[in-house]
Amino acid sequence: MLAETNILLVLAVILVAGVISASLAKLASLPSVTGQILIGVLLGPSVLHVFAEEDFHALKPILDFALGLMAVAVGSHLNYRKLAVARRRLLLLVAMEATFTPVLVFCGLHLGAALDWPVSLLIATICVSTAPATVLAIVKETASRGAFVTTLIAAVALNNLACIILFELARTLALQAMTPDSSLSVSNLLGPMGLVAMSVAMGVVIGFVLIGLTRRTVRPDRLSVLSLIAILLTAGLSEWLELSVLLACLSLGITLANVTPDKDEIGHGVFESFESAIFAVFFTVAGMELRFDTLAIGGLLAVLAFAGRAIGKILAGQVSMRLAGTPARFRNWLGMALVPQAGLAVGLMLLITDDVTFAPIREVVLAVILAMVLLNETIGPLLTRFGLKKSGDFGRDRARVLDFLSEHNITTDLSGDGKEAAITQLIRLAKSTHNLPHDEQTIFEAVMEGEAAACTCVGNGLALPHARIDVGETIVGAMGISRFGIPIKTPDGQPVHCMVLILTPTDMPERHLEVLKALASSIGRDGAIQQQLYHVDSPAHADELIHLDEHSEGWNYYLDSGEPNGD
Repeated sequence: MLAETNILLVLAVILVAGVISASLAKLASLPSVTGQILIGVLLGPSVLHVFAEEDFHALKPILDFALGLMAVAVGSHLNYRKLAVARRRLLLLVAMEATFTPVLVFCGLHLGAALDWPVSLLIATICVSTAPATVLAIVKETASRGAFVTTLIAAVALNNLACIILFELARTLALQAMTPDSSLSVSNLLGPMGLVAMSVAMGVVIGFVLIGLTRRTVRPDRLSVLSLIAILLTAGLSEWLELSVLLACLSLGITLANVTPDKDEIGHGVFESFESAIFAVFFTVAGMELRFDTLAIGGLLAVLAFAGRAIGKILAGQVSMRLAGTPARFRNWLGMALVPQAGLAVGLMLLITDDVTFAPIREVVLAVILAMVLLNETIGPLLTRFGLKKSGDFGRDRARVLDFLSEHNITTDLSGDGKEAAITQLIRLAKSTHNLPHDEQTIFEAVMEGEAAACTCVGNGLALPHARIDVGETIVGAMGISRFGIPIKTPDGQPVHCMVLILTPTDMPERHLEVLKALASSIGRDGAIQQQLYHVDSPAHADELIHLDEHSEGWNYYLDSGEPNGD
């Protein structure tokens, strides 16, 4: 056993173990998270006793920072403008998760195993959460990117928010039930909502302060220091005030994502270079917290909770995505990818086990939650990785020629009585999803100047209005689809069913030509693609056709020659 006073040596050994186990897991085609958790179990008190509880409990400040950092990273994916097109599916998903999952778990524990209803209710609400750190780590490891990944990460942030709210309500009800001389009142139920509101306010206020302090700061070292202070302050103050650290840090990330959406150099982004080291320590220590002896106490109950939770997640994904009219890949695999569970579940468990009012149920809650987390963090990462692979977003985090087109800047409701009206609609869409430095009129004049020089109607229902204008460091744009066609004068006399607005930085002439060529040679010439694209019923279906169709790599090709990461 390592000396508890030598915390730096403990940290070094844990980091080495986490890195080596991640490499071994990859060789076995397993997620690195699974390897790190298993090595943690092996080195911890359950098996080899290399570390005592005091050793890894001394790392709590580092783990709290890691959890806060991961929460900020997840929150940064909740950009209101970019998720506008996915709003309906996300709201349906979180509503279904917050209904199916706790109901199935509660029924399994209370009705199936005859567990007291307060205990069943507390465990059932905890089951709503998904581990943001695990999902984020697997997404990064597999180099996954696309509409499925965007929906998945946003769903994780939202279901953690829902979990915290439901848990606080359940805890209030359970306290009332276990305190005979107390009475249930509206004020008692509103108390938890006040804690939720204060946690959100904490993250929002610190987010605005960070944005204000970095508005004129460009030096990377100062940005890193200010970001570190902001995350530590959010986590530290929240813990001191007994608020939700995870919810406050989520709110910080959401604030940064929506107020300064294009400033990646503040917040979690400054820690990208050693993010893998943080993940390694976090998940290895998480494995040390898990005990095999808890399976003897809460094994059957944990299996019931695990099964009910997994069925609830998968069912919620199926029903919500079907109601939202999304492609089959969302319906089939999104719920499965939401199975991992760790940090938030353990944190909420501690709120129960540390409360003297819950002393009579402490052991059963501790045993069931820890055993369930062991199952979810061992099996869950495998399911998430499998879901990502089946979704088609696996290994797509490489630059492709049409990357500037994605679900959030595609509309299937292109309308107007002519070219100018359609172009104006696409400029407005591009402005709503990108922080463009020019107003709509300036962009419109630049595009129409190109139209005056040469008609950009390719024919066969395709038009490619474009301009070379200072819009930043990457190509931006928008795609509009009209089922009935826009009446525009075209070389072949056909109405325009697909219009793609392309805005290219002035110093990227070669990329500009690549994009025009890719679109003209695919949509402009392939009748099969035209037939599908001109009749899609949602931006998600259009995104899938552009990026995931079996023939798309012929024209939407990768800009490098390497193999996708994560294969």
